Amino acid sequence: VGSYKDITEDSLALFYMLEPKIEILVLGLGERMQRLDPKLLLFMKNKGIAVEVQDTPNACATFNFLTSEKRHTAAALIPPHYLRGERE
Repeated sequence: VGSYKDITEDSLALFYMLEPKIEILVLGLGERMQRLDPKLLLFMKNKGIAVEVQDTPNACATFNFLTSEKRHTAAALIPPHYLRGERE
């Protein structure tokens, strides 16, 4: 996906099909924190996966921390604009 606005149930499907099952999905939505559609959060919760939504730099740190604790986690990260060579 190119933007947090493009995130759908279908784009999250991989994360609930993974084995071993993940407990937490860390979403990095670019250089700023964005609000994800609450329906998507509920959808993932119903699949047994907690979702942590953050800006991408903090999402990377959270993912590293969770994996260091041996938590079953995955991350989906949208690069900040400044890393893609784009301007807002």
